[in-house]
Amino acid sequence: MSTAERAPAFAVIGAGYGDEGKGVVTDALADRLGAGTVVIRHNGGAQAGHTVTTPDGRRHVFHHVGSGSFAGASTFLSRHFASNPIVLAGEIAALAQLGVAPRIRADERGLLTTPWDMMINQFVEEARGGGRHGSCGLGFGETIERNLNPAFATDLAMLRGDLGRLRDRFDRIRRQWVPARLTRLGHPGLYLRHRDLILSEEGLERAVALAVGMLAHVDLAGRPSEAVAADTPVIFEGAQGLMLDQDRGAFPHVTRSNTGLANVLDVAGELGFGRLQAVYATRAYVTRHGAGPLAHEQVAPPSPLFADATNRPNPWQGQLRFGRLDLDVLGGAIRADLSDAEGRLQVEPRLAMTCLDQFEGRPVSWMSGGCTVQGPAERLAEAAAAMVSDGNLPLSSYGPSRTTLCNLAAEVKA
Repeated sequence: MSTAERAPAFAVIGAGYGDEGKGVVTDALADRLGAGTVVIRHNGGAQAGHTVTTPDGRRHVFHHVGSGSFAGASTFLSRHFASNPIVLAGEIAALAQLGVAPRIRADERGLLTTPWDMMINQFVEEARGGGRHGSCGLGFGETIERNLNPAFATDLAMLRGDLGRLRDRFDRIRRQWVPARLTRLGHPGLYLRHRDLILSEEGLERAVALAVGMLAHVDLAGRPSEAVAADTPVIFEGAQGLMLDQDRGAFPHVTRSNTGLANVLDVAGELGFGRLQAVYATRAYVTRHGAGPLAHEQVAPPSPLFADATNRPNPWQGQLRFGRLDLDVLGGAIRADLSDAEGRLQVEPRLAMTCLDQFEGRPVSWMSGGCTVQGPAERLAEAAAAMVSDGNLPLSSYGPSRTTLCNLAAEVKA
């Protein structure tokens, strides 16, 4: 099938620091495109937390599984996604309680997070005290770092190989990689302090069992085309946001992945796509959960109607932070991301603005041209859309219901 005949393709990309509503948008698109849709996770790992609440009241925070699962979409974990067996096991159990048995396929080249990546992440972030980098504590960045060394690398293909080889690799990681990595990070004493936990035999066996247990829920594929048919609608669901991109964010307060189109282009190329619609998601304000710069930061939530049951205070990231949305920064980040696709893929940009329902007639404050602007939420939505796509109206969400979102999304054509 030629690229012109391919089924619709969308990419849902966070335009901020994460927590923009990518799950809501993915769910809405999947509901419109139908149950045959495949949601492709193209970056990040289990640190993603995409909340979807259905019209019938079911609520889930998606970490591995695509946020279109309530709408019947299946999930494909690309080679740019790092799987965490511990988190996946919990997510499968949680979805079962909601009556959802997700269909998951994964590129066997995808990386595998181990408990020791999580330990390093958490031990060091805690030791940093006031100098924290803003980690989620789930070992994603440490997984990327470890896999740069072939002697300690783990990918999904290892799960269907020799079990003894997998156990030996895990054992080498905890005995050799962990102390060397902690020393390189400037915290050699942490290995001795946590040695019993790191070298626990029970922990080793549980790690092996959980890793191999993934195969009960995930089918491995050698390449994307084995998991995604040419006539299948696709939604690339991103994690984190453009302001945390490893190449464009403010180091070291970034994620160890490309959060925009870079990985989408790679996977879309393997699948033979020639065009897609990129839906950039932002709240009507900016949030940041974790350390790092935040322009136009405000002490209090932007509206008395603010609500966020997902982003609770935690030991690794602290409180959710708030700032005014700067349309010049928003437009610049999106245009920089779109430049990656020039000459490679035809991309039609759209904007999804969420959390407008938190204002309900109250004025919103935002930044434009270096000045503070105040006005109704609808005016902000129109101004923001103009920064992205020459005046095309945004996909606008006034609530968690996918029906509401879809009714307002008529301008986004499948």
